[in-house]
Amino acid sequence: MVKLSAIQLTSEPNVAANLAVIEQALSALAYSDNHLVVLPECCLFFGGKDAEQLALAKATYQDNALIEQLAALAKKYAVNLIAGSIPIYQPNTDKFTNSSCVFLSSGEQIAQYDKIHLFDVNVDDNEKNYLESRYTQAGQNVVTANINQMKVGLTICYDLRFPELYRQLTTLGAQIITVPSAFTKVTGQAHWESLLRARAIENQVYIVAAGQQGVHENGRETWGHSMIISPWGEILASKSKGQGTISVDVCLSELSKIRSAIPVAEHNRFFTTLK
Repeated sequence: MVKLSAIQLTSEPNVAANLAVIEQALSALAYSDNHLVVLPECCLFFGGKDAEQLALAKATYQDNALIEQLAALAKKYAVNLIAGSIPIYQPNTDKFTNSSCVFLSSGEQIAQYDKIHLFDVNVDDNEKNYLESRYTQAGQNVVTANINQMKVGLTICYDLRFPELYRQLTTLGAQIITVPSAFTKVTGQAHWESLLRARAIENQVYIVAAGQQGVHENGRETWGHSMIISPWGEILASKSKGQGTISVDVCLSELSKIRSAIPVAEHNRFFTTLK
């Protein structure tokens, strides 16, 4: 049995304030070696200008301040933490990666996934267009992490629209796939639940999706609706609005039952593992 939790936030462009909200949420969780907690995308800084994220990445590059503070929280509250995403500076391109960092309950960082698919789109909201690639360097690697008895696949937000990534993670053994996000209200209302349930069903995995929610300092509005979804596509827990935590206890043996009953991976005649 493992416990899965997602923390929904309305993050600010203020690292200290966001850390305080995250710490308060973590302090209310029960200790367990097999507890996986997921934070949203841009968990430590959101709602400001993209150039400010780059400045933050540069300012914290030498001392790894953002990583160290998140690692300390994982250790203090003894949880395995998927720290949504934070900006990590890349000197060779003068950009940052939008990176999801994985910490064990000991505080040890064991993995980092850099967001592969960048959100360069036009959306019918008050922001109108988004160009994530202006300051963000796209990642290149598909990443899984072994956390006690869990094999976890890592994705971020816009990755959700690319099923090939989720299939690759499942081929690499993922039982749980995390989706820290900051979906816009417009796209979230239209597609969020449908995409999450589809990724869970077609890959026969648990999905833990932690979102940003609300109107942020720069006027951007995010959808929230954080969810934990079963490999059968059932919504096991959800939180539509506001900040807070959802948690469920799941048995990973359910995966083998579902995969044996409907052996999708065995029947797939189109997918080949990336070399």
